[in-house]
Amino acid sequence: MRIELATEPGDPQRPNEDYASVALPASGQGGVLVLLDGVTPPPEDFGCRHDVPWFTARLGGAMLELSGSLRDMTLTEALSEAIGRTAAAHRDTCDLSHSRTPQATAIAARWSPYAVEYLVLSDSALLVEAPDGTVEAVLDQRLEQLPAAVGELRAAVRALPEGSAERAAAAREYVAAVEALRNAEGGFYTAAADPSVAARAVTGTVPRDRVRSLTALSDGAGRWVEVFREGSWADCLGVVRKEGPQALIDRVRAAENADADGLDFPRGKMHDDAAVVYAEL
Repeated sequence: MRIELATEPGDPQRPNEDYASVALPASGQGGVLVLLDGVTPPPEDFGCRHDVPWFTARLGGAMLELSGSLRDMTLTEALSEAIGRTAAAHRDTCDLSHSRTPQATAIAARWSPYAVEYLVLSDSALLVEAPDGTVEAVLDQRLEQLPAAVGELRAAVRALPEGSAERAAAAREYVAAVEALRNAEGGFYTAAADPSVAARAVTGTVPRDRVRSLTALSDGAGRWVEVFREGSWADCLGVVRKEGPQALIDRVRAAENADADGLDFPRGKMHDDAAVVYAEL
């Protein structure tokens, strides 16, 4: 078995909000991986005294423990319990009802000698490779399927000059439209303080003999495919297998630096935290 992971902050002056981990039971009969991509909060008050890295470490640690140790729990149940535990850790000091209370996207995959289970919530990606090299990207695409009016607002922001008052005003309107759809019917979901959100995740099970490898990527790493169009998901996996997770992150950083103003490849952040977990089963 080959396990590799790498993660790197988008800005070295800011804490990394991604979380990546792997656990292998002592029995040697399987394992679990967990990857979270923390959602950067707005600069104004968001109702919590804790930062996003605190949240992702708590949530990720709980998810790894539950999904790795309590194998009778489904991954959905494990995520629900992990969200509940994390919320309980700061409910008495923070406003967990705030729409931007600390939150994260979530990926988990668990394998045994018989099956591979997976869970994906929000805009990170899990690549499931079959023995013949076929790659399936498991994606939660709800963030990309918001109402057309939201996409029009985003396009309007990107069409305005960087740093202009007009762009700032348009950006506020766009952000407000997106926030109204966060963890709401017809919108998209993240792991925050409501355990029931776990039931919204994309889940599935594949026979163990139909999986050669698993690769989890936060959207900062997935930019190589989704933003910069450097290759397909199969090409992305090829880079990770041949050169390692850090090499993929390095390629993303090179693409970001080559378009430092975001003119050719518009994106919300010029650089984003990136994390990759690779498990060759």
